[in-house]
Amino acid sequence: MALVKTKQKHGDFVKKRFVSALGTQDPRLRTRYNVTSMIAHLRGKLLAKHPNQAIVETAGIGYDVTISVPTFSDLPTVGAEVALHIHTHVREDLIALYGFLRSAEKQLFEKLINVSGIGPKLAITILSGMAADEMVGAIRSNDVARLTRIPGIGKKTAERMVLELRDRLPEAAPTAALAVPAMSATEEDVLSALVNLGYQRSAAEKALAVATRNGAGKSFDQMFRAALGQLSK
Repeated sequence: MALVKTKQKHGDFVKKRFVSALGTQDPRLRTRYNVTSMIAHLRGKLLAKHPNQAIVETAGIGYDVTISVPTFSDLPTVGAEVALHIHTHVREDLIALYGFLRSAEKQLFEKLINVSGIGPKLAITILSGMAADEMVGAIRSNDVARLTRIPGIGKKTAERMVLELRDRLPEAAPTAALAVPAMSATEEDVLSALVNLGYQRSAAEKALAVATRNGAGKSFDQMFRAALGQLSK
């Protein structure tokens, strides 16, 4: 019982400190801390950035924000001003911020975390593993196989994504569908190998496309080496 009380007190302390940092004295907000969004937007100086994290300073406070790989790729240099769309996730013992450069990515994130079995961390992994337009197209076309190529997504989770989101996502524009040509099995294997090596999927796709246009051979080894060469430039 003592342990439970200790955890509860710690959770209350975290919430009070967070509300205080926001500069509000509104007692209604103190009692209703778990509203949909305590912080919806954050603008300030970018102190640090990593593939899954950004630290943004606003009014002398550094906010630790979890981000996706697409957002990280488009962040400005450290020291520059940045503006992020924020989703505030509140648990009994934790308040976490998830940030996105584009509001559309935030909206997709919020749809993903409403799917059974998908929490914020997995939703960030999903957004990092596949371009948003491609994911929307895969969900609307019931392409479970393509969704399972995202790290951390099994067949059951992919099926739930399709079932629960298919009718809640906007139709992809025809041009967007043409922008992602179908890959051969060998190209898919090369792409998977590059991603497993730590390269961002979007960068690996571009490198593979350039290698293919430049006449790379059709074997796995030839395509892989050519794409790796592009990524090394």
